[in-house]
Amino acid sequence: MNLEERVNDLESRLAFQDDTIQSLNDVLVAQQRVVERLQLQMSALLRRQEEMAGQFESSEEEAPPPHY
Repeated sequence: MNLEERVNDLESRLAFQDDTIQSLNDVLVAQQRVVERLQLQMSALLRRQEEMAGQFESSEEEAPPPHY
């Protein structure tokens, strides 16, 4: 294999590697957006659960259950 063929081979590999890196980066960016959206949804659900738990706890403390 002469020098020109080796350089062409390396340039070809580099082009494929650049394309692969860009594809992986695009997937990573999309996954990060999904993760951020899921984190926001989880935070909203946790706040909602805490609000609901607070409502149930306050009603239990006000009056004892009827079987007492």
